[in-house]
Amino acid sequence: MEDALRAIGVVARALDSIANIEFRDQQLTRGQYLYLVRIVEQPGIIQEQLVNQLKVDRATVARSVAKLCAQGLVFKRPAPANAKANQLFATPAGLRAYQPIHRENQYSLNQALAGMTPAEVATLTRLLNQMCDNVDRDWQLVKGGGKREY
Repeated sequence: MEDALRAIGVVARALDSIANIEFRDQQLTRGQYLYLVRIVEQPGIIQEQLVNQLKVDRATVARSVAKLCAQGLVFKRPAPANAKANQLFATPAGLRAYQPIHRENQYSLNQALAGMTPAEVATLTRLLNQMCDNVDRDWQLVKGGGKREY
């Protein structure tokens, strides 16, 4: 069982490392591309949704969003339903920056799934989604101050 988590970690770290190197020329620092992708693909997303989707702390999201805003890739607009929250949108420059990121994501996905049948990809997707749901429960618990019992 440990081998599955290790393999997932290796894939995630390798793809993250590749992306960080390839997106350096776009002045996207470590992991910022993850935030930009979510903001482009979900216009109007709020920071708390990024926290939950990316499983990172609020401070990390706030710093990354502030950098994207300072770079002119993202802008904030007050959320109509919640005065304390800001909706996030990509600027035209952010939309342009998204295009190579999206192409890289498609390329990496195709490389990672090479040699798998459509049925295997469907099974893998279902199982990974189940793992995400399982881990999310613990993440919510710990994020809320709880302790897991091993």
